[in-house]
Amino acid sequence: VMSHMGRPKGKVMDDLRLDKVARKLSDIIAMPVKKVHECIGEGVKYMVNTMKDGEILVLENTRFYHGEEMNDREFTSQIAALGDVFVSDAFGTVHRAHATTVGLADFLPAYAGLLLEREIEVLSALLESPKRPIVLIMGGAKIDTKIGVLKNFIGKADAFLIGGGLANTFLHAAGHNVGKSLCEFDKADIAREIMLSAEKAQEKFILPSDSIVASEISEVAETIHVPVHDIDGDMKIFDIGEKSIERFCEVIKTAGTVIWNGPVGLYEYSPFANGTCKIAQAVADCKGVTILGGGDTIDAINKFGIPKESFTHISTGGGAMLEFLEGKELPGVKILKK
Repeated sequence: VMSHMGRPKGKVMDDLRLDKVARKLSDIIAMPVKKVHECIGEGVKYMVNTMKDGEILVLENTRFYHGEEMNDREFTSQIAALGDVFVSDAFGTVHRAHATTVGLADFLPAYAGLLLEREIEVLSALLESPKRPIVLIMGGAKIDTKIGVLKNFIGKADAFLIGGGLANTFLHAAGHNVGKSLCEFDKADIAREIMLSAEKAQEKFILPSDSIVASEISEVAETIHVPVHDIDGDMKIFDIGEKSIERFCEVIKTAGTVIWNGPVGLYEYSPFANGTCKIAQAVADCKGVTILGGGDTIDAINKFGIPKESFTHISTGGGAMLEFLEGKELPGVKILKK
């Protein structure tokens, strides 16, 4: 079993070893799981060669080796020598052309695992024959990772609901003062282009009409509810306001398909969690197809105690899901088609 954790960039970091992953896997399957402190080398070869049928061995964090992210053939060949087949089941990394997502397929018979297969089936159906109306909820901090998806769904989606730091960039592009809020001012032209394209396609592109602002990020922050046209000075936006929540929830309620990526506020702190909590509940209550993706989105529904069964599909990919929905061919999927 191979995986990575964190971004050690080719260096060994004890807190990123996969020992805890091996222990957790052992707990889940109620079987012993062995763990080795390397991915390649004589010690690993010995461990593999002495394994009995039915035994499970977890290799060390693949990103402890520069060869992983470089897709180095020498590194990949040494890993490939340990096994007979390559099963790719990490959808969250198939948008990366790394040794253990792409390279191994050059050395071993390669197959998609059940999780990867399910992800591709669900997201492909979403692009090919979605139930209408289609609603995209986009939040999080930055616009860069969302541009492709937003552009790809113009002409396909029926409504876009924009929250989080992402909304601040669009509010600024629409002519609003966002005070000292997180905002990518240099992306205003791109944001305007997207809004104009949605308008031409006669699709709803809904920005927050009111916000929760504060001067600090803390669990005891004093908050003020402000219409977006009244934001100025040192105000910092950390959540969407009640009117925005109501408007977003109205649109979600009648959706045939909801795609949600990114929280609409700084949900990690109680004073700014209301927007994301209410949106999460509205998506959970929606009778249509509901698809979630992104680490923060999944963390949010866990934080608010919303059962995962409330949603049609929770994607294990953040960047991978977004790139797939952009219409991009993912390297780790493309290689399996050969």
